[in-house]
Amino acid sequence: MAWFRAGSGVARLAIRRTLSQGGSYATRSRVIPPQNRFFHSTVFKSKAQTAPVPRPVPLSKLTDNFLDGTSSVYLEELQRAWEADPNSVDESWDNFFRNFVGQAATSPGISGQTIQESMRLLLLVRAYQVNGHMKAKLDPLGLEEREIPDDLDPALYGFTEADLDREFFLGVWRMSGFLSENRPVQTLRSILTRLEQAYCGSIGYEYMHIADREKCNWLRDKIETPTSMQYNCQRREVILDRLIWSTQFENFLATKWTTAKRFGLEGGETLIPGMKEMFDRSADLGVESIVIGMPHRGRLNVLGNVVRKPLRQIFSEFSGGTKPVDEVGLYTGTGDVKYHLGTSYDRPTRGGKRIHLSLVANPSHLEAVDPVVVGKTRAKQYYSNDTDRTKNMGILIHGDGSFAGQGVVYETLHLTALPSYTTGGTIHIVVNNQVAFTTDPRAGRSSQYCTDVAKALNAPILHVNADDMEAVVHVCELAAEWRQTFHSDVVVDLVCYRRFGHNEIDEPSFTQPKMYQVIRNHPSALEIYKKKLLESGQVTEEDIRRIQEKVLTILNEEFLASQDYIPRRRDWLSSHWTGFKSPEQLSRVRNTGVKPEILKNVGKAITTFPENFKPHRAVKKVYEQRQQMIETGEGIDWAVGEALAFATLLVEGNHVRLSGQDVERGTFSHRHSVVHDQETGEKYCPLDHVVINQNEEMFTVSNSSLSEFAVLGFELGYSMESPNSLVIWEAQFGDFANGSQVIFDQFLSSGESKWLRQTGLVLLLPHGYDGQGPEHSSARLERFLQMSDDNPYVIPEMEPTLRKQIQECNWQVVNVTTPANYFHVLRRQIHRDFRKPLVLMAPKNLLRHKECKSNLSEFDDVQGHPGFDKQGTRFKRLIKDQNEHSDLEQGIRRLVLCSGKVYYELDEERKKVEAKDIAICRVEQLCPFPYDLIQRELKRYPNAEIVWCQEEPMNMGAYSYIAPRLSTAMKALDRGTMDDIKYVGRSPSAASATGFYQVHVKEQTELVYYELDEERERVDGKEIAIRRLEQLCPFPYDLVLRELRHDEIVWCQEEPMNMGAYSYIAPRLCTAMKAMGRGSWEDIKYVGRGPSASTAIGFSQVHKNDRLRLSS
Repeated sequence: MAWFRAGSGVARLAIRRTLSQGGSYATRSRVIPPQNRFFHSTVFKSKAQTAPVPRPVPLSKLTDNFLDGTSSVYLEELQRAWEADPNSVDESWDNFFRNFVGQAATSPGISGQTIQESMRLLLLVRAYQVNGHMKAKLDPLGLEEREIPDDLDPALYGFTEADLDREFFLGVWRMSGFLSENRPVQTLRSILTRLEQAYCGSIGYEYMHIADREKCNWLRDKIETPTSMQYNCQRREVILDRLIWSTQFENFLATKWTTAKRFGLEGGETLIPGMKEMFDRSADLGVESIVIGMPHRGRLNVLGNVVRKPLRQIFSEFSGGTKPVDEVGLYTGTGDVKYHLGTSYDRPTRGGKRIHLSLVANPSHLEAVDPVVVGKTRAKQYYSNDTDRTKNMGILIHGDGSFAGQGVVYETLHLTALPSYTTGGTIHIVVNNQVAFTTDPRAGRSSQYCTDVAKALNAPILHVNADDMEAVVHVCELAAEWRQTFHSDVVVDLVCYRRFGHNEIDEPSFTQPKMYQVIRNHPSALEIYKKKLLESGQVTEEDIRRIQEKVLTILNEEFLASQDYIPRRRDWLSSHWTGFKSPEQLSRVRNTGVKPEILKNVGKAITTFPENFKPHRAVKKVYEQRQQMIETGEGIDWAVGEALAFATLLVEGNHVRLSGQDVERGTFSHRHSVVHDQETGEKYCPLDHVVINQNEEMFTVSNSSLSEFAVLGFELGYSMESPNSLVIWEAQFGDFANGSQVIFDQFLSSGESKWLRQTGLVLLLPHGYDGQGPEHSSARLERFLQMSDDNPYVIPEMEPTLRKQIQECNWQVVNVTTPANYFHVLRRQIHRDFRKPLVLMAPKNLLRHKECKSNLSEFDDVQGHPGFDKQGTRFKRLIKDQNEHSDLEQGIRRLVLCSGKVYYELDEERKKVEAKDIAICRVEQLCPFPYDLIQRELKRYPNAEIVWCQEEPMNMGAYSYIAPRLSTAMKALDRGTMDDIKYVGRSPSAASATGFYQVHVKEQTELVYYELDEERERVDGKEIAIRRLEQLCPFPYDLVLRELRHDEIVWCQEEPMNMGAYSYIAPRLCTAMKAMGRGSWEDIKYVGRGPSASTAIGFSQVHKNDRLRLSS
């Protein structure tokens, strides 16, 4: 074994000479050339040729712990200080010197050894523990060119070939590994052999960055024990069987579907047996349920071989993804491609136990599923009362490029130790292809390893050569043991390769010619392992042939069965969701009012502090005012309405969780759900004491880290586990929510349509124009409405006993204006037989607005009280004009429809000018559109002109969503068309709001003034246009006008109606047409897909049919 290397220059020889003469060890530094930068190494700096002169050492240095020190510059000073006063150095150094001084002179064979030599030897041991991974054989292709750090060269410490068989005194230390063995005297050869075996084989360990002696000792004990990776014949046969399944599954798919994208696992097939062994070991250690998240590469193999999705179903999806047959109550959605789908299964383990596995469905957006998995795991722990977090575990599989490149990885890692987000540790497996799509590591990351980001969390990182099957099994088991022992994250870096391109029809040699020249001639992991077992004599050729034939027979049988496979009514929700309705099953509307006595009781609980608790005087005053609200039943404000919703749901046995930045106090200092004692700092949450002996997590309110993407993803995963919970994420300002746009687009808006998974997650997005500038005004209401999948030209069934409008829509978007309506919309999330996401434009200045109050009687279920109507007390989708108007008011000249806080400004101006001939109605629920209530108001005011008023610019807010739907409602009553809707609001704008407060005041004043004064004309400003074909925006009016000589005007697109360019093209095309007297909006014919929550269909045959229909 080549331990010693040739000198690398004069400086190196000088240092070696200095050390051999008994001088101090001087730290050096060397920079690795960038072209060889694949892995991390310690960097040294060159010194002068002469021996360094020892300098006075500060007293603080003299107390450095031996186990934590990395330099020996001051070793002699430490020895002198110890000789003068043993108490002047750290206890570990005291033990060190006592060991050597006490035994060096008496131990046979080491009389010539110096204390300096022993200390250098210990530094060599430490160098292997810190940097041994740099010498490990990790690359299965052998392409990596890593320079081995000099601190792994014994010559650096003054040792020569002649010293190999000398015995050295190491002592016995308070640390694990071979230094703890009762062998204080060992030869240098045996020491180096052990270090090479432990740290420089097929596994590279990074753990010395962990500042915890117990954890490091635990790992040292596992790493430096020489018998830890020895498997018996029976165990090896199991591993072989699993590797054959993994390999032949990919080969079978490649044979049957040669040109299909499947993102196979070739080159990393050892992942499958590694995961199975990890799960077996986890089950032995008490894990009962595992939630898995992973990208597309290897997903089908994991689905089929690990989670046990029926192979015939997977094969059927390859043959075209037959859409399930129509069946009463069966909702199939749009589907998704096969390598995005998830499933769950109760899997038996090798130890005779059963473990529940859930693979979460996810989009192509790499790493976006990470926080979803962690949130779902945390929810499982709550519902199974897993308080020590050992029964439920999350496992995330990553790619090397995405683990280093995607910010959500760090955002998710950062949640690991936060009290309201921790899951007791996640196991991360990086399937390290050593290339990301076409990008080499040197262009894809700045760090040596793709896993370096995990060091910030003090997670151990286990690099392993994926061609060494048993090494993979070992690190997978070690990762499971770490997680169950220390309840923290651990990373397995599976260094493998990708036998084909990014997908099977991609050509990787365009960009990595040398790598793929090697790959083409490289044996598979199965071939390598078979050879190893045959050479050991533990397995015969006949044993291998028998296993391979068994696997191939099963694969062929499942393939034949797939040809007649028809998806049945699927178990599209987990057991917690039994009895919940799909979008095609009618769910009756329920009342959400609460008995008055319950409101009074919980109201008292949420406004009372314990004796001797001393809150801030301003908070105390707030709570006293809240007590008065409950006692009098009048003036209930926003925060009290919210707290009453939470409290009443808790009384009914539901779990409530509120999370986000600064939610405990509230961004606008309105909530104060957690109060701090001003003398002791003790916290008190009144909502934790609504029910006797209430579970401390039954109500959870928690400030989150400063993350939108990961925290929203976490709450989404949490909400998907059980329907019996109100899970809420609040943005600090609605504007900041777009930091989590991937969750909105890929999961929340379309998850039910693509993957048949419901969620009742609530988004609170503070929204409103208060003069705070473009980043604190708009929650981008228009984006959520644009992603809504209801058809703007078809009025659905609106009869209350038959209405499925909300069930058939992908989510709900509301802009609520009263505390009572807020109370009811939150309770409505729980009091029905299905779940839908709720996007709520939360108020800012309405939190303390003198008019934005409700009476307690609007919350109860008493007949005759203000909130009670024909159906009972429930959320009001539209609030009619608050003047005493009859069912028919012919004298009203203008009906103003609006949403949100602009109502209060309009109403104030109306009262000021005494405009009694103007009616103002609030559309509280924007999506799905309340056609029945809108038509009720249109009938009430038959002579009124119709106005839509909003604060937002014309190209934002609700206008583009409301206009076609309002027009549809009007046409059904012969009340006009789109042209008869008057718009009042800000002109189109690129920024959501002005940054100048005086401009804001002027805009807001004009908006209200023009709305209520019919003699003034509104100035629209310039139109922001959209151009078809090559240029959509700005819209080419001149060219369109030139072409408007044809009889029929058609807009055709392949995207769904609520996506693509249609909603933007139509009004601008209409403007051009009207300028030529060519008609209005209704004269534009639309050809394209119908509205949809998902961007595209997942069933290939349905997609083809759609294309044929469009082209015809």
